[in-house]
Amino acid sequence: MTGPYSDRENGQTNDVINLKQDDTLWSLFCERVHRTPYGVAYRDYDFVTKSWRDHSWRTISTRVDRFRTALAREELKPGDRVGILLPNSVDWVCLDLAAHALGFVVVALYPHDSAASNAYILGHSDARLVLLDSSARWRALDAYCADLPMLTRVWIRDGPGENMQALTSVVVRSLAAVLAEVQDVPPTHPVTPTTLATLIYTSGTTGRPKGVMLSHYALLWNAAASARIIPPHLDDVFLSILPLAHAFERTVGHYLAMIGGSTVAYARSPQDLRDDLMMIRPTILLGVPRLFERMYAAIHLRTEASTVQQYLMRLTASLGWRRFEAGQKRGRGLGFCARLIWPLLERLVAVPVLAAFGGRLRVAVSGGAPLDEIIARFLIGIGLPLVEGYGLTETGPVVATNALDNNLPGSVGEALNGISVRLTEESELLVHSPSIMMGYWKDGIQTSRVLDKSGWLTTGDVAEIRDGRIFIRSRVNEMIVLSIGEKINPNVVESEITRDKLIEQVVVVGSSRPFLAALIVLNSAEWEKFAHEIGADVDQPNTQSVKKIMLARLEKRLVNFPRHAQIRAVHLSLEPWSIDAGLLTPTLKVKRDTLQRRFAAEIAAMFDQVAELLEIEGENQVRMRT
Repeated sequence: MTGPYSDRENGQTNDVINLKQDDTLWSLFCERVHRTPYGVAYRDYDFVTKSWRDHSWRTISTRVDRFRTALAREELKPGDRVGILLPNSVDWVCLDLAAHALGFVVVALYPHDSAASNAYILGHSDARLVLLDSSARWRALDAYCADLPMLTRVWIRDGPGENMQALTSVVVRSLAAVLAEVQDVPPTHPVTPTTLATLIYTSGTTGRPKGVMLSHYALLWNAAASARIIPPHLDDVFLSILPLAHAFERTVGHYLAMIGGSTVAYARSPQDLRDDLMMIRPTILLGVPRLFERMYAAIHLRTEASTVQQYLMRLTASLGWRRFEAGQKRGRGLGFCARLIWPLLERLVAVPVLAAFGGRLRVAVSGGAPLDEIIARFLIGIGLPLVEGYGLTETGPVVATNALDNNLPGSVGEALNGISVRLTEESELLVHSPSIMMGYWKDGIQTSRVLDKSGWLTTGDVAEIRDGRIFIRSRVNEMIVLSIGEKINPNVVESEITRDKLIEQVVVVGSSRPFLAALIVLNSAEWEKFAHEIGADVDQPNTQSVKKIMLARLEKRLVNFPRHAQIRAVHLSLEPWSIDAGLLTPTLKVKRDTLQRRFAAEIAAMFDQVAELLEIEGENQVRMRT
């Protein structure tokens, strides 16, 4: 690796490490420690002292050495899998880096996933050792220990580990005790860029999660290619919100930040996010669309009680969008009067809103799923520097992204330099990338289905490419084909429906049926107010009278959609779909197949009730004849 020594004390703000062909994740870390030993690597919250604390690269290096020595004492061999089941934290990255130094393969797990799901991943990956956050976590996993024949070591970060009960083949110890015994010189094991670095398991929306095999080279190449679009700075502060088990957070929020020597601060919890934003004041924020949807909803909630505030917010977003379009060389900008009032609107409306994000964001990135274009336009209009990207775990993960100076909301931008994309006749997106996966762990058949011999990956996403930009339209396996032959992208319909503040979650169904229906979870606070307005029982939303009102409400919202994309039946409930219930993935994507199986009776009832009237079927028959 090349580049002069630099540090924040020297007043230098850019120190992006130029990666070489023979680099690995371990060598990247070593170079970063060498360049900026006193720079702040990580920031976390000490719940004992109730204060934030900084960790320099040198301090982290010392702790990584202790992890390396401790791992070397556990009778593991290069290529063995090591699991990490922790919230994002300093210990997470220390074990990750120590494992890479010894040639182990890191298996990251979601702390908020179910014990059964995490046990499956540990068993499927044949993990030999796992670091957990608590004794309670181990007690939940211990019930599945018979399915984990390869697991021999369990380290527990918080609380005692030595007295815990487990199968005799598993040694359970506290992390503090393990690290206290370290005295030897930490070893390393030579690895090559093509060595398997990690197994990142897919979200499992269509079945069991699949273990995506990614090499050191794949992760580094993808991080470096992403850094050319949004270069990380020495004085950047990332606020880490997404789990490090997520490929996007791992590559961009961990390794890309290391390439630039940026600080990564670990958010405490979703409940504390608002305070963390104000305290950390990040310059870079990575999130999934749900994060930005909640921000959008919170902003509108603040202005709900005042017609004047609502008007000023809409005006600010509208004028701000026109300024943005002019900056992107796509619009004429503001007229004379608008230019006069913009500074006032910016000071009174936009700046206070952006202050809730910490007030110094230079880029916010949305990835993991499509972001509603209306939400993107609004947030950009009030001044949030928001860009959208696209990727898959199988591609390391980033495939494409918008840049701040070349940003078109609604698209996911252009493919990274070095990545090729094309469409099949059915408009399915194919990707060829240097950071493509090595395959699925223990699943050669599924690997061959999505990855051909020339290295082209079948993404499963329906897309459009215009002027080099990629527009993601839907998932191939989520397209609904009605019995009348019409095809509908449910994501578009669902996106429009959830703009209604009364609706928290929705899934549209109708495959092989003559019309669409919707399973809807109502926003409990909004429903309580609405129920009083219409004289409905707050505890009984799924009555015929309420459903009739809801259908009329949906008809108005979907007025610009074609006739076959209208919703003709609904099932209403107040119980949110959750990860614990098995209806959402750890990345908050709906498990459509599971949901439809779980609510099979309710779905059948929706179609049966409407079919009895014969109205829709009759209309469809007329349409088919014409």
